[in-house]
Amino acid sequence: MTEKILICHSNSDSETVEWGERIAAFLKEGDVLALVGELGSGKTWFTKGIARGLGTAPDLIVTSPSFALVNEYEGRCPIYHMDLFRLQGPAECFSSGLEEYLDAGGVSVVEWADRWPEIFPEYALRVTFRIIDDHRREITLWGNHPRSVLIIEKVEKEMNRG
Repeated sequence: MTEKILICHSNSDSETVEWGERIAAFLKEGDVLALVGELGSGKTWFTKGIARGLGTAPDLIVTSPSFALVNEYEGRCPIYHMDLFRLQGPAECFSSGLEEYLDAGGVSVVEWADRWPEIFPEYALRVTFRIIDDHRREITLWGNHPRSVLIIEKVEKEMNRG
């Protein structure tokens, strides 16, 4: 199995949004993004970029679904923004119906994915956020499935063009 890792850097919240937009250009229905990072590391800003890049309304406000568990947005395909922070285990993920969204045909973006990594399909693109300082973040894309590797390769190719 091929593994691919790409490390990106962001110097502000707006650049984190831009990274989400860039990656969204290569997403299609059925893709799953598993986001990992501590509180305040940029997961929701990145998701705002994914939503924007997938064609949501410009005035759409993307918020963390910590209490709702899932926020749905309409773009060129459905976007399912999920949050595992409050869930107590994989059984609760399954009983709440969250795993059904992973197979619902839209793009699923899941925050706090490290809490229950076993619920994710093997083709999920892992995105890790690391706080460098108050403004800067390191964003690491990782995949070991042909679909996630392809997304990373396309992002890398687009970066090298710029």
